[in-house]
Amino acid sequence: MRSRWLDVRLISLCVLLSGVVWLIGISAIGSPTPAAQYGRPLVLHETRETPLDLEVAGDLIGLAPGSVRYLKRADLRTFPPATFLVRNDPNFMAPTRVSGVELMALLRKVSGHPQTDMIVAVCSDGYHANYRHSYIEAHLPLLALLLDNKPPKDWPKDSETHQQDIGPFLISHPDFQPAYKVLGQDEIPQIPWGVVRLEFRDEATVYGAIAPKGPHASDADVQDGFRIAQQDCFLCHNSGPEGGQKAQRPWTVLASRAAASPDHFAAYVRDPRAENPSAQMPGNPRFDDATMHALTAYFRTFAEAAKR
Repeated sequence: MRSRWLDVRLISLCVLLSGVVWLIGISAIGSPTPAAQYGRPLVLHETRETPLDLEVAGDLIGLAPGSVRYLKRADLRTFPPATFLVRNDPNFMAPTRVSGVELMALLRKVSGHPQTDMIVAVCSDGYHANYRHSYIEAHLPLLALLLDNKPPKDWPKDSETHQQDIGPFLISHPDFQPAYKVLGQDEIPQIPWGVVRLEFRDEATVYGAIAPKGPHASDADVQDGFRIAQQDCFLCHNSGPEGGQKAQRPWTVLASRAAASPDHFAAYVRDPRAENPSAQMPGNPRFDDATMHALTAYFRTFAEAAKR
């Protein structure tokens, strides 16, 4: 008799424990762990709801080429978070703790072809910053959501005029160190502020728009000029639909100036306001003679191609 009661009690205990385990499981499903949260499907919204939404465009996963969608701040927080203290970004007046989403994570999850696509960050003033695969892998750029744990409305103004908002997004790096040098020019960091849009684009198509042309395209100095133009001129100047729109001076204008008057072209690139007091373009006094020779040789290939 005692043995039968013991069996009944054991069975009851097992049923109770099973219920507890079931309740714990339901609770876990109702409140996903961070790992589950970061792995959930990404939602691309068709309309912008607030100015803080991030516009994404181009080659988007599961959508037709050229599509435009939006990511809310809450959507961006579903990505694995990254935080670092940056000390060498000229956009900040002091060491700043930057928190956000790595561009590589965005590329892998948003792009339709992450192996061949790059990211183009478009700013409110038409400035473009370009992030090819090699750059992202070398420098780990981050789309900032918080600066010193503050949202964009509490971010400081720009470091040059101290008047312009640097949000809703900007891009920084943990510790940028140049990965290469062209002639005397180090690789420069791509650190745009006022970012409003990320485009996921085929890398070969974007840079193909400014590839040198004609019989001298493969010359060493032309190729050096091409590499310098990619990381500098292409940020503000466009070739057709590719490249920055800030300068409102397309590639053909630069090419014609380089071909017609190489000396004036070099002087203007180094110190625009000395040639034109109303110029808005920043100067490039670091460009030595070898650099200017390479840039001039590169841009002249476009003028020569236009004559044929």
